[in-house]
Amino acid sequence: MRVALADDAALFREGLLLLLTTAGYEVVGCVADGDALLDLLAVEPVDVAIVDIRMPPGAEGGLTTAARVRARHPDTGLLLLSHYAETLYLMRFLEIGTERIGYRLKERIAGVQVLTDTLARIDAGEIVIEPVLARRLVDRPAGPSGPLATLSPRESDVLRLMAEGRSNNGIAAALYLSAKSVEKNIASIFTKLDLPADSAAHHRRVLAVLRYLDARASGD
Repeated sequence: MRVALADDAALFREGLLLLLTTAGYEVVGCVADGDALLDLLAVEPVDVAIVDIRMPPGAEGGLTTAARVRARHPDTGLLLLSHYAETLYLMRFLEIGTERIGYRLKERIAGVQVLTDTLARIDAGEIVIEPVLARRLVDRPAGPSGPLATLSPRESDVLRLMAEGRSNNGIAAALYLSAKSVEKNIASIFTKLDLPADSAAHHRRVLAVLRYLDARASGD
């Protein structure tokens, strides 16, 4: 897999470069800002571009850069990295796209297993969301009469894994359930939350769930 890396923190950038190289990825270039990344991608196509959210130009230039990369190179996967799991970052991230894209914490991506799993899922067309952020949204107090309060503990677990971008098979493996049981739980979740099910594209249902939770939190 060919990747490019953009991060203005030299120490982190060099460390991630070493990790990527050791894991067998072909790193076509490492740059310190968004403009340099776009120049690089103009001559060196990649499968996934790794982008720091808080890098030049601007305080959150990585988000702007990611949007520009998606506009110019729609088939290029995007992995956005941050020190912080911010809901605001997540919602702006989702505006860029819901396919071949991921948002992970830097401290989590420092392990080979997490890094390779994340890049593989992005390259396969999935959306990958930092589990701690997905869990924070799903576990937000819902109140005694809110729709989330109607979910069973098992449905809440399934919803959290859906919010992380997991497929039905991924959810089944994580919770030691059958695929049929997962399908039943998902159908129940969509019914209780009044959300339309799209069985052909799990990334779209993730977007629907997260937007629902964000809108609900804003209105509470």
